[in-house]
Amino acid sequence: QLQLVESGGGLVQPGGSLRLSCAASGGTLGDLPITWFRQAPGKKREGAEGAACIDPSGSRTTYWDSVKGRFTISRDNAKNTVYLQMNSLKPEDTAVYYCAVSDVYCSTTVRTWGQGTQVIVSS
Repeated sequence: QLQLVESGGGLVQPGGSLRLSCAASGGTLGDLPITWFRQAPGKKREGAEGAACIDPSGSRTTYWDSVKGRFTISRDNAKNTVYLQMNSLKPEDTAVYYCAVSDVYCSTTVRTWGQGTQVIVSS
């Protein structure tokens, strides 16, 4: 059974950067579209905002307006890992970040969630 494990979260000052990783076990990510979601404090995971999504080959990406120009999603299928590079972080980026598998590119209907990694942007 496919499992997703996020890592790379932490506390960072405004304007700083973090790189999140989403590693898969029990299956391959290579033929799956992946979306990074973020769950703001006080919100439910099922209502989490999308951040970025990537198609199986890595040739197509989409970003939500709130992160466009600051975040970059990428993948290394040989390492079975998807990344989210986050630059110019703002306090409003504070959230639990999840990677997720959907059957359709950039769909908010999720088949498999990771366990999440906390990102706190604060001075």
